[in-house]
Amino acid sequence: MKTQQDFDQAFPVQVELPVQWGEMDAFGHVNNTVYFKYFETARLAYFNEVGVMEDMQKEGLGPILAETSCRFKRPLVFPDKVLVGATVLENHEFGFLMQYGIYSQQQQAVTTIGTGRIVMVNYNNGQKVKPSEKLLKLIAKIQNQ
Repeated sequence: MKTQQDFDQAFPVQVELPVQWGEMDAFGHVNNTVYFKYFETARLAYFNEVGVMEDMQKEGLGPILAETSCRFKRPLVFPDKVLVGATVLENHEFGFLMQYGIYSQQQQAVTTIGTGRIVMVNYNNGQKVKPSEKLLKLIAKIQNQ
């Protein structure tokens, strides 16, 4: 991914966030823990697009983050605005693998790529559940499949 157009094609759900002064650490760049908060914001935007949070409130079935990773390509610094994107790379038996990206408007470059393995859970009994057909269809629609 070299351009914002590439980024836009890779990530169908995006949020724009300002880089805050207070997110920087003693080394003069955004602290590594903040990137996971950015990913969380994009993940929840994606979940809202496919109705996961609404289903969770109604039925007690919802996502849990089972595993996450982050690859830092370039540091972010204040001031900046970033686009944080989310997409689903793979469907799994009990969930799916998401990918996240961060695009710096100041640098005009992708600064960060991450992943998150999502498992669907019945919050009433704590057991894994398969994603509903409705959810899988909505994910496919967003992914233009």
